[in-house]
Amino acid sequence: MTHLRQVMLEELQRRNFAATTITTYLKAVEQFARYFKCRPDRLNHTHLRTYQVYLLRERKLMPHTVRLHVAALRFFFVKTLKRRYLLDDTPYPKAPRRLPSILSVDEVTQVIDAAASLSHRTMLMVLYSTGMRNAELRHLQVADIDSRRMLIHIRQGKGGRDRFVPLSATLLVTLRAYYRWMRPKTWLFPGTVDGWRADKPITPKVLWEACVVAARRAGLRKRCFPHLVRHSYATHLLESGADLRTIQLLLGHANVRHTVLYLHLSQRHLQAVANPLDALPVSAPDTARRTRLKHKR
Repeated sequence: MTHLRQVMLEELQRRNFAATTITTYLKAVEQFARYFKCRPDRLNHTHLRTYQVYLLRERKLMPHTVRLHVAALRFFFVKTLKRRYLLDDTPYPKAPRRLPSILSVDEVTQVIDAAASLSHRTMLMVLYSTGMRNAELRHLQVADIDSRRMLIHIRQGKGGRDRFVPLSATLLVTLRAYYRWMRPKTWLFPGTVDGWRADKPITPKVLWEACVVAARRAGLRKRCFPHLVRHSYATHLLESGADLRTIQLLLGHANVRHTVLYLHLSQRHLQAVANPLDALPVSAPDTARRTRLKHKR
């Protein structure tokens, strides 16, 4: 490890950044240096702006992904190299805010039933019954399942926050069957090393594959991934009558404004308000005059 990389790593660790964020930031700086074929400390904000255009125009990365690269490079220049660049020197690209698609209740059922294995089935059921993030599920430990209190302890979620979520009775049945078969020790979903099971968490790819394969086997046309299951969980909770504050706590959102998004996805809430057009005493469409413009020949 180079001295520069070690310094940046220590700066990230001192601020208690998540392990996934640390890995992403270090990789972003490495790619930045490789693009210019130069040590990153010899580059400046002009190079960063050029690189940002390259990411958007040539690599055609999504604005959210480019924002992540810019955040990593800003951290490197400002916190590691102590260069006081202004935000105007390294602007974040404007990202369009699109509403995510969700799975219907029937589609979730089809995906779970189409899981390729008991491991994948259990992962999908944990995802949908808790709304966990990918990293939270991968780092779930056997000791985090409290069947007496019917709770699941999610440790060090986004922002380093712990939280509890309810343990579904249906999920508990599957977890017990899975445990009798897999016999995990520390991590609920153990990974592998050289093709052999090891006492380490699974990689993000494993959970992605569980979603993609199950959706394909179920014949769904929607693109299925772990965060889509999380969105579906939150939306279905809202449609079942749960309030936003409760959903915020279950999802581990720091601010309720992130949870309000699901009001736009809930069919129950969208249809709960009367449409003002329905209150107008407009005449029937049969009374409207029918005319067609004559086109000049």
